[in-house]
Amino acid sequence: MSKNQDAVAIYSRKSRFTGKGESIGNQVELCRTYIRTAFGESYAGKSIVFEDEGFSGGNLNRPGFQQMMKAAREHQFKAVVVYRLDRISRSISDFSSLIEELGRLEIDFISIRESFDTSSPMGRAMMYIASVFSQLERETIAERIRDNMHELAKTGRWLGGTTPTGYTSEAVNSVTINGKSRRTCRLRLIPEEARLIRSIYDLYLQTDSLTQTESELLRQQIKTKTGRSFTRFSIKGILQNPVYLIADPDAYQYFVQREADLSCGPEEFDGTRGILAYHRTDQEKGRATVFLPICQWIVAVGEHPGIIPAKTWIRVQESLERNKSKAYRRPRGNEALLTGLLWCCCGSRMYPKISKRTAQDGKLVYRYVCKTKEHSRRSLCRQRNIPGNSLDAAVIEQVKLLSTDSRAFLTLLEKNKRFRPANQEETGEKLAELRHKQAETEQKIHTLVDSLAEFSDSAAAVHVKKHMEALHAQMSDLQSRITALEELSSGHELPESELERMCRLLRVFRNNMDEMTLEQKRSTLRTVVRKVVWDGQTAHVMLFGTEDTGHHIKTLLCEDSK
Repeated sequence: MSKNQDAVAIYSRKSRFTGKGESIGNQVELCRTYIRTAFGESYAGKSIVFEDEGFSGGNLNRPGFQQMMKAAREHQFKAVVVYRLDRISRSISDFSSLIEELGRLEIDFISIRESFDTSSPMGRAMMYIASVFSQLERETIAERIRDNMHELAKTGRWLGGTTPTGYTSEAVNSVTINGKSRRTCRLRLIPEEARLIRSIYDLYLQTDSLTQTESELLRQQIKTKTGRSFTRFSIKGILQNPVYLIADPDAYQYFVQREADLSCGPEEFDGTRGILAYHRTDQEKGRATVFLPICQWIVAVGEHPGIIPAKTWIRVQESLERNKSKAYRRPRGNEALLTGLLWCCCGSRMYPKISKRTAQDGKLVYRYVCKTKEHSRRSLCRQRNIPGNSLDAAVIEQVKLLSTDSRAFLTLLEKNKRFRPANQEETGEKLAELRHKQAETEQKIHTLVDSLAEFSDSAAAVHVKKHMEALHAQMSDLQSRITALEELSSGHELPESELERMCRLLRVFRNNMDEMTLEQKRSTLRTVVRKVVWDGQTAHVMLFGTEDTGHHIKTLLCEDSK
């Protein structure tokens, strides 16, 4: 949207409804009077009003404020006027962030009561002062959290979160200085899982490769404690985790040399107990976890037994650092259309592997590879790879052909639209199991909510909240799987209107495919195609509303990877 230089926004907020004093109405009128004086009558008449009645100034999660910021990003006004600074927020950091964003958008901010106007030199000076206080507030909070972590490190407590393989978390009661009993946790060794951890470290030292370690674990069909196959990323997480490190003199010297913040002296490194490292990661919602350097860790000797001797653990860290430059990196450009739709008949996804060669049309040549075959080094799957460029072109041509005979296509979908799974009993059992897990996860969330009050003033609250976010993500995943199974058990029934819509979509696809962008092609295919299964010779294209024995494309254009 183009900039609108003929409008000024007014924002007003009141924690509770009242018609007296600084009511919403009074704030708006005072702001209009100021606009009339500073900008002119025309601006006062065309001012855009955003109101929040009954909302606290403790945070910015208010509907009127969010609407105002959306309009600001669309450049609908040139300035924001408020009656008083605390109408925006009582948080210095929130206020500073707002001023910074409005500055980037070239929108002035004016507070009548404090004579705060960012279009003037004095107003900008006040903005910088506010930023200084905001920075001071952030640093004070960070220092307080670090002090709390130091105190926790002295106790050797396990703060919660995902329990590492090799251990289980058990609750213990401890008595505080004021005589109150407080529930804490510690790690207890699980011998059979500890043997698995030692095997993973041994395998990695033998192969000096995460990929080969993963392949061997897949070949031996060794699973994680949650029943999933090990991946390079889960293996690396185990190899880098200091919780397995035996606290011996070599471990002490390792952390001293890397300037870690040690919470105990060398006498605590007794060659028996394990290490607990606090402040290893920087986590923020909406972005990937950042692993901090060792010099920022707070290292303590825990109450749990260690598993891996320091010399071994240190060798592994040196190897991981040395091999970092060789790590596989996903290519930025991905021309493959069937990513996410293509499956191998072994039950694993197939993903595109892009080469450095180019085809006659100038596009990079790629092939689809079975994930299980690639990671297990052919020990669990030996299906042929597929030339990706050829398969994508074949699928597009076949989908375009569907629209040339709408009657035949409708007959095909109508014939199979009442498909139901063969084993309804098994599906019902799986649904019951998922619903039971969902109930258990919900109970865990309620328990954490209750414990949050107990840890509200400590750094442990951060970890409790992170654990709650993980459980909420797990709940979302369970609900998705339950919904999918419920749809499966009720059958793929497509109403007549949906069948007609698919036919119209196919006609559009046929007529406009050449002008479509890559993302538009992908989106259209996902509307029609449920999945594609490769059996080594034939690519079976499963349409929405058809059985798995339905429409398929035959292609013998296949190759094998070395």
